[in-house]
Amino acid sequence: MRGVWLGFAVLTLAACDSAQTPAPPEPVPVEIDADLVTVRVDGLTAGVEAFYFAAGQTEVEAALARTLGKPGDTGAMPECGAGPMEFASYPGGLTVNFQNGSLVGWNWTGGTAAIVFSDAIGIGTAKSEVEAMPGFTMIEGSTLGEEFALREEGAFGFFEDGKVSMLYAGTQCFFR
Repeated sequence: MRGVWLGFAVLTLAACDSAQTPAPPEPVPVEIDADLVTVRVDGLTAGVEAFYFAAGQTEVEAALARTLGKPGDTGAMPECGAGPMEFASYPGGLTVNFQNGSLVGWNWTGGTAAIVFSDAIGIGTAKSEVEAMPGFTMIEGSTLGEEFALREEGAFGFFEDGKVSMLYAGTQCFFR
C-alpha cells in the first residue's frame, strides 16, 4: 500500500512540472499625465490618482489641488434637494460636490486643456455632433436651459449658443 501512495505522489509531482507554463506577458506601459484631470461618469482621475463617487473628500481635494491648483471657491450648500452638500471650484471650470465627506458629483464648464471628459465630447462641442451621438436625449421641460443626457456616455450637460457649455455627472445642487 505504501508503494501505491509513493507512486501516486511521484505522479502528482510530475504533473506539477512548471516547465510547460508560459511566461506572463510583459506589462504594457501606460502613460499617465500628472497634470491632467479626467472627469468620468463614475468619478474622476486627478493625475495618477483615480477616485470613484464615494471617495473621501480630503483625498480628492488634495489630488485636485496638486493637479489644478488650490480651489478658487469653496462653500456649503445646506438647502440642496439631495441634502446638504459642500463644493470646491477649481481653476479650469471644475466644481466637485461632496456630501458627508464623500465625493458625490462634479460639473465642468471648461476653460482649460488640463481637464477632459472623453474623446467624443467636451466643452465647446457643437450641438449637432452631440445630437448625433448614440443615446442622446434632450431633457424636456428643464427649467435650467437646453439640458441633455448622453445615455451611452452616462453624462449630462447643457447647450448654450449651439455648443456644450457644461457637463456633469453624479449629485448636483441645481434648483429646478
